[in-house]
Amino acid sequence: MEARPAVDDAALGREAWSVLDANRAGAATVPAPGLYPHQWNWDSTFVAIGLARWDTRRAGAELLGLLAGQWSTGMVPHIVFRPAHAEGYFPGPSVWRSQENPASPNRLPTSGLTQPPLHALAAWWVWRHAVDREEAVALVRRLYPMLVAQHAYLATARDLGGGGLAAIVHPWESGMDDSPVWDAPVGALPAVRYAYRREESPACHSDSHQDRYTWLALRYRDSGYDTAYLRDDHPFAVEDPMFNGIWLASCQVLAELAPLAGADPGPHLEAAERIRAALLERLWSDGVFRVRDLRSGRLSPVSTVGCFGPMLDPGLPADRVEKLVDVLESPRFMGAAGYPVPSCEIRAPQFDRSRYWRGPSWVNTNWLLRLALAVHGRTDLVRLLGAGTLRLVRQAGFRECFDPFDGSGRGSGDFSCSAALTLDLLADNVER
Repeated sequence: MEARPAVDDAALGREAWSVLDANRAGAATVPAPGLYPHQWNWDSTFVAIGLARWDTRRAGAELLGLLAGQWSTGMVPHIVFRPAHAEGYFPGPSVWRSQENPASPNRLPTSGLTQPPLHALAAWWVWRHAVDREEAVALVRRLYPMLVAQHAYLATARDLGGGGLAAIVHPWESGMDDSPVWDAPVGALPAVRYAYRREESPACHSDSHQDRYTWLALRYRDSGYDTAYLRDDHPFAVEDPMFNGIWLASCQVLAELAPLAGADPGPHLEAAERIRAALLERLWSDGVFRVRDLRSGRLSPVSTVGCFGPMLDPGLPADRVEKLVDVLESPRFMGAAGYPVPSCEIRAPQFDRSRYWRGPSWVNTNWLLRLALAVHGRTDLVRLLGAGTLRLVRQAGFRECFDPFDGSGRGSGDFSCSAALTLDLLADNVER
């Protein structure tokens, strides 16, 4: 049963815990039972962040459970299938065939794609806010080599453009699956003539975005998840500012965590500088950061919530920060919406208040933007985003996403990510 909206902080916190407890499955918290029955990378990392100030052990278990699916290449998959034999979700283990690849973990099927490298930031958040400091330090020491391997994978296997940024090779890797910035690169793919849930059906005449998403995944799988194939032949390769902004921020906090693991922070700081320079050189245009399609060489004309990801960098030049804040506060985003923050600029032809990532507001991107604004001392907007996000969940419950104009809930109910990050926002209220 979906949790009821609650007005006061204590009641809202109890409802959030109820959702997280109901959605817990061993070492993982599934995003939403039924619709998303396994462990998702993006969601699970946000769950760990939300738990950090309340339950150090459970936050750590969430991260360790996810990283149990890490491949020997350093890649952290976007889905870890729990239970391993379950096939109720498509595309399931039989589609990905990860266990046929020697780099995948034994006895734990996963997808073959990744998602934004938020994990070092999550580990730092747990360490910074830990209830049990000794436990948090021990967690950092366990996670550190896994995080270093993940970053090395991105720097080597995913710098497909040769400019220092990590490329995503599928819209699912962005965490923002249906964003309009993927329309052009997905639209350039060959027509797909099999149905979404049928891998080999040439007689079918479907050709939707979802068919092409499946086709992309199968192409990569059939290459043996080969890095050379990604560089030379894979038809979808995109440099995303949110993905790379998160990577940059994770490099910076990994430098802060390195001494706890007896390691040198220098390489992480150098990596952050390289990513910052590449973001400014390759993705900055007309006052925002934009998605670059490596296959066409073009920047996307559509601005989305992902354009603000590089603001997570405290070293971003002040003039760029001011321009981004101006766009965020303008009628393109917050200036014309009743609730923060629309996932696509309102003036874009692709804006749709009812379709995933084409307009609705999300708790997780609100949380990221709030952190980014805090990094740059914009306490006015930090308060506005926090209050607006809590107003959404009080009004509509822990929904997957929300209408940015009337605040009504969209997508799944009792969504773990929304519940967990609500706990983090409530912790700020307590600390004030």
